[in-house]
Amino acid sequence: MNPPVLITGGSGYFGALLRDRLRARGAAVRIFDLRDADDRSPEVEFQAGDIRDPAAIARACAGCATVYHCVAQVPLAKDRELFASVNVGGTGNLLQAARAARVAKVIHVSSSAIFGAPKTNPVTEATAPVPAEAYGRAKLAAEELCRQAVAAGLDVTIIRPRTIMGHGRLGIFQILFEWIRTGYNVPVLGAGDNRYQFVHADDLAEACRLAAERPGPATYNCGTDDFGTMRETLADLCAHAGTGARVRRVPMAPAVAFMNLTSRLGWSPLGPYHALMYGRSMYFDITRARTELGWQPRHSNTAMFRHSYDWYVQNREAILAAREASHHRSAVKQGVLGLLKHFL
Repeated sequence: MNPPVLITGGSGYFGALLRDRLRARGAAVRIFDLRDADDRSPEVEFQAGDIRDPAAIARACAGCATVYHCVAQVPLAKDRELFASVNVGGTGNLLQAARAARVAKVIHVSSSAIFGAPKTNPVTEATAPVPAEAYGRAKLAAEELCRQAVAAGLDVTIIRPRTIMGHGRLGIFQILFEWIRTGYNVPVLGAGDNRYQFVHADDLAEACRLAAERPGPATYNCGTDDFGTMRETLADLCAHAGTGARVRRVPMAPAVAFMNLTSRLGWSPLGPYHALMYGRSMYFDITRARTELGWQPRHSNTAMFRHSYDWYVQNREAILAAREASHHRSAVKQGVLGLLKHFL
């Protein structure tokens, strides 16, 4: 029997999807997470543990040939200490454990947040990272630990996804979907003509799998190749929903100031990264992933938003009744945003 692959954060949104995709291809899968997922098959091994505990992650790595490192505190957490202890310190623990266990390949799932708001697009793997907030800085620090591990002899590949979408993706997007479902308008900042790229979770999972099969360290930027402006994406979703919701312009400067203020006061679930990027263009050049991995994204911006919205509407009652899982798999309290929708 082949050794298991380990997925850290395998109970989260993307980790659980990756789990199922790897299992469908015959892999034996081991999950390492703080809590178990309700939808885990008994055939998938689960080890409870905290990525900040070196002994726990060492036990999880034992006997594994490949590790997919998906554990992360996301921007919704808005906690600098957690960003440092989980995203940086936890990654360091994982890399040390992988070396000690003689893991053959580590796939580190990073973030486009390491680039902040780029001055030019498209962003390539050679673009200098300039993170503009705590989450992005922590993810960049984790990448540096990966490069140090490579220098010490560990085979680590970094995958940088654009904002992840797909059926089951909630978090901030659950608020958007709920507004549209109930016919409320949704905002874009300024004209909404900023080009903004997403990536479907299924496409990202395939990129991770292909990268795991390719020997040697590398870095890949991953996003859809079929995308347009933020206004186009949201207008298409409103038309698809057919609830009367429309896209409405709001002035960018006061909107960003409002987002930052309400975030700091704890009145809004939005974090600094959301305020930084919602009105700005950001998209990757995916040539390297295509060329070296043979990877080809299958989902456009508009298709993934439609699929995600339809899944939410069909599963809304169960979602709202479910216990909290992870930031990306759970409904989010709207806070002051619940009042804002009445003024759009």
